[in-house]
Amino acid sequence: MKSTVETLSPTRVRLAIEVPFVELEPSLKKAYREIGSQVTVPGFRRGKVPASVIDQRVGRGTVLNEAVQDAIPDNILAAVREHDVKTLGRPEVEITEFNDGDSLKFTAEVDVRPEIALPDLSTVEVTVDELQIDETEIDQQVGSLRERFATLKTVERPAQDGDYVQIDLAATVDGEEVPGGSATNISHEVGSKQLLPGLDEVLVGVSAGESKTFVTQLVGGDFAGRDAEVAVTVRTVKEKELPALDDEFAQLASEFDTLEELRGDVRERVSKSKKVEQIYAARDRALEQMVAAADVPAPEGVVREEVEHRKQAMVDQLERIGASLEEYLTSEEKTEEQIDAELTEAATEGVKIQLLLDTLADAEEVQVSDDEFGHEIVHRAQRAGLAPQQYYDQLVRSGAAGAVFGDVRRGKALAMVMERIKISDSAGNPVNLEELRAASGEEHDHEHDHDHEH
Repeated sequence: MKSTVETLSPTRVRLAIEVPFVELEPSLKKAYREIGSQVTVPGFRRGKVPASVIDQRVGRGTVLNEAVQDAIPDNILAAVREHDVKTLGRPEVEITEFNDGDSLKFTAEVDVRPEIALPDLSTVEVTVDELQIDETEIDQQVGSLRERFATLKTVERPAQDGDYVQIDLAATVDGEEVPGGSATNISHEVGSKQLLPGLDEVLVGVSAGESKTFVTQLVGGDFAGRDAEVAVTVRTVKEKELPALDDEFAQLASEFDTLEELRGDVRERVSKSKKVEQIYAARDRALEQMVAAADVPAPEGVVREEVEHRKQAMVDQLERIGASLEEYLTSEEKTEEQIDAELTEAATEGVKIQLLLDTLADAEEVQVSDDEFGHEIVHRAQRAGLAPQQYYDQLVRSGAAGAVFGDVRRGKALAMVMERIKISDSAGNPVNLEELRAASGEEHDHEHDHDHEH
């Protein structure tokens, strides 16, 4: 095998590879074996069909094509090693010349890791918002807890926003009952907009025993996209009663004896949450500053793959909740082109950050121990609801184990960034990362949207 490499841009190269026909023999024999095991020829046992018969049945060209497709990846890998090319993503292959008995000539364009000039971490300075807690934030948190201990009392008056009603629903289209469009004795909070569009508006002012009709557009089933007439009957109206905010409430809702102690605990929790936000803000601003300072280019092919991955993940998530991309676009009042542009912008930034951290990890010779890798596998397996060994086996089968290893290594490089940069708040006070971590219990500040398996 002979090969040359041509630099197309700081992030892309073209490999030109020539493979003598004799070096294709192993792949050719493999192709005959695999095709021979799949065809049935009278008079021959499966897997024992001679090559000449296979040529007659399926064609020599089919066998050659199979052999070439088998040989190309190994020869690309050999060329990459020969020229010490740090590849990213999948190569785009074009066969330029090949005839039976002659050399195979093809090109492979592939993205590569660019050379990045790392900034001195000690010169990186970021500013985060000063940690301030407004009493209204404490009031909101305590109010939310108070809502959870509310009771419902039946009232003899028309329904208002915030009331809970028991209702019956029946939907029809042109007088025909909608399959699955009827329900009885449903509990619903007026104004929550958790059910059909238009329902909350007609419920206001309706008393127990009264009925109303309204029109809504159906989003699923046989009548999707059609207007349906919905009859709603109110069975009962209940208003929410909140407990008094006193020491008795504190004892009911928490392990504290007084309301002041409860508020103090809430204040501490809000403070921890804000400190975590400071860590995230410092990290994001540091990475943004470093990417800009290093002028990191984004390989187009890798970005394109990342956009495809993110878009498919979005579609899968929508399907899990019974929605489609078209419905999502309608609800967000966006076009698919706008979504693609947003995904491309986010993917470009994410890829640049990964390249920066990979370069830093190389420069600092960051190592990942078996324990660190195993801890990440256990952590991800828990999130996926799988046993660690089962999750790891799936990674190996899919070829993604190396990507997880890379994520862990980038996480360690990111932790190094956070240790060395200077962080201060908007009031000019230095921010101590260790104090933030101790207060917040934050151990995994490398786990964020920037991490993604390629």
